Amino acid sequence: MKQIYTKTGDEGMTSLRDGVRVPKDDSRIEANGQIDQLNALLGVVRSMLGDDEAHALLVHAVQRELMTIMSHIATPDGSVNPRELHAAEITTKLEQAIDRIDYQGGFVVPGGGSQLAAFIHLARTQARMVERRLWSLNREHPVDSSVLVMVNRLSDYLFVLANEKE
Repeated sequence: MKQIYTKTGDEGMTSLRDGVRVPKDDSRIEANGQIDQLNALLGVVRSMLGDDEAHALLVHAVQRELMTIMSHIATPDGSVNPRELHAAEITTKLEQAIDRIDYQGGFVVPGGGSQLAAFIHLARTQARMVERRLWSLNREHPVDSSVLVMVNRLSDYLFVLANEKE
């Protein structure tokens, strides 16, 4: 069995993609930690969508793209990441899904409807956290603009989806 622990992070350092060591509170590590949390929340949402295949497939596509985004964030400046970003295409899919949802406007207090809607709202707030972290990161290490737009649109999608599932 492969050993999961390496003990290389015991002193507060971790590695980027190419083995470059950085502090565990480096802005790239913080952004990726927030994206990881969002991805886990989206996994809960996807597991609860049941027979809503269209939304489940879209959420899964977002999750896969978030993994690619994390790889790009963990790539040191000046290095090339071979994984292609598809954030612009995901943004288009999110916008199309938003347009199909019959959103009547207004805010709701999360948890007043379904458990699924409450989890979607939780994922939405985490998407906003990710967006803030990515903008902070962008000041030090440029983030592809398509990623910034995708995460913004993701929170919009989650907002109207939660309202639909209330």
